[in-house]
Amino acid sequence: MSSPATVAAALREGAATLAASLAEVGDTARLDAELLMAHALGVSRSDLLLRHMAAAVPGGFAALIARRAAAEPVAYILGEQEFFGLPFRVTPDVLIPRADSEVLVEAALGHAAARGIAGAKLLDCGTGSGCLLLAVLHGLPGAMGVGIDRSAPALAIAAENARRLKLADRARLVLADWHEAGWERDLGAPFDLILANPPYVEADAPLDSGVRDHEPASALFAGPEGLDDYFCLIPQLPALLAPDGLALLEIGATQAEAVADIAAASGLASRLYRDLAGRARVLALSHVGAAA
Repeated sequence: MSSPATVAAALREGAATLAASLAEVGDTARLDAELLMAHALGVSRSDLLLRHMAAAVPGGFAALIARRAAAEPVAYILGEQEFFGLPFRVTPDVLIPRADSEVLVEAALGHAAARGIAGAKLLDCGTGSGCLLLAVLHGLPGAMGVGIDRSAPALAIAAENARRLKLADRARLVLADWHEAGWERDLGAPFDLILANPPYVEADAPLDSGVRDHEPASALFAGPEGLDDYFCLIPQLPALLAPDGLALLEIGATQAEAVADIAAASGLASRLYRDLAGRARVLALSHVGAAA
């Protein structure tokens, strides 16, 4: 079979290949192909569609389609993912930022605005790419933050993102693991805002191959019910949280009641935030009696 002569023809063929190869791609096969083509050409997707459809096919496009057909996530192939309107460098050392997590950022910014704490002190537990910490710092120009992670390669990615977003002077990144005694020393508690997207996937949960085979397992799985990290982290939050502070934890869609019970046993009140699809997404935890 001859190779497609134009970008337009290659896009049709590439989208068909992806649709046939990956059940989870569904309606995104064409979008994936366009993003990969734009990457191969070194242009934006809009520029691709407006100006390059009749151009010759770049030599690297077929290899990019092959990687995607093997279920490698587009974000890892591109090396970047947008989150809260900001570009984040991503590699297989970090989870890919997802739009659903923007609920947590919006809740953090809303809390800071309501309390008038533009100079808030933040702690991000399990910072990964830094997307939560850096998006909140971007929205709070007077705030300072600490991001911890137990993965040195993940912290390197977060540091790169902080530099790229010109936030490195307000984001301190620390190698730490909340499973280890004394991890919280010298972080600067108490904090006005604590952010966390801990591992919360059940060990045997059915996942798309792109997630299970490519994203870091240590940032995904948390025991048979997906609750192990909540049991460990939440009891430590009261000592880290300022009297009127708020801890915002991302949760699985069916975990709201269980995580709220863990919080209540630790003396924390909880309030649920849902994502745009109406699914439970974030629990806001505060000291009992404090306004959440």
